[in-house]
Amino acid sequence: MKYSLRTQSADRLSRPKVWVLVRSLLLFVVVCSVMWSTHFAGSGKSRVQVGYCAKLAEIDAAKAAGFDYVELRTSEIVALSEPDFETLVGRLKQLQLPVPVAYQFIPASIPLTGPSVNKDDQMRYVRTALDRLSRLGTEVIVFGSGPARRVPEGFSHQEALQQLVEFCRWVGPEARAKKITIGIETQRKQETNIINNLREGLALIKAVNDPNIELIVDFYHLAEEKEDAGIISVARNHIRHLHMANPTGRVFPLNSKEYDYDSFFRNLAKIGYDKRISIEAASKDFAHDAPLAIEFLRRSFEKKP
Repeated sequence: MKYSLRTQSADRLSRPKVWVLVRSLLLFVVVCSVMWSTHFAGSGKSRVQVGYCAKLAEIDAAKAAGFDYVELRTSEIVALSEPDFETLVGRLKQLQLPVPVAYQFIPASIPLTGPSVNKDDQMRYVRTALDRLSRLGTEVIVFGSGPARRVPEGFSHQEALQQLVEFCRWVGPEARAKKITIGIETQRKQETNIINNLREGLALIKAVNDPNIELIVDFYHLAEEKEDAGIISVARNHIRHLHMANPTGRVFPLNSKEYDYDSFFRNLAKIGYDKRISIEAASKDFAHDAPLAIEFLRRSFEKKP
């Protein structure tokens, strides 16, 4: 009985010490969590990833330059034989280089508007593309394809627009089945004569009304069309991806002094954009320019709105 009383007394004395220890541990965990989240929010590495729109021949160089991922050409992937495609899959795994985004969706040889539209050709191509890209882990396909969607001379622009709506309404469920989103890319008038700015892009996706048909914003086209970057706030709920280039020469963006990028990044910060941005641009010295461009873009997303 004496032993039992002593044990109970010791328990009472030890409880305050235990609670002090527990509170200290909880405080330590909270402080560490705040420091951890603050560090990575500031580093930019846990937020917007920087990728490169690459030809298949450029994937090794993209990896060496330090890009987070590559954005490959859909048409180039579809053109591969099955053995060559399996070789590509193996090479990407070896490099540990993801392909979360693809571009150049529809080639010019498969028209989307005009009297020569062939829905069977469209269907065969799109299904092959979606199947292969899903096997690569692709989540977003950029739908620019200016030549494919260009309205032929003399053809009704309104009818062409309806053809695009119908195409997207068909593609949406197909893409959803593969867990892929199609991002409409608006392009400057020199590259196509339909859907040239983000307001027109918004009108298109609203007409389609499919959750897997959304928008991407290409800064080069935005600048070329002299569209106010404030449109980013209007389209905020539909932006799934970004393309980037210095509009002067369509080259790699290297610093804030070469062009006025401020309003673009400021509006992206306002909407809390935290997805990906791919450089779609030329460079005369890739090994030199790529790391500088990556660092510039990461710093640009660290700035507060």
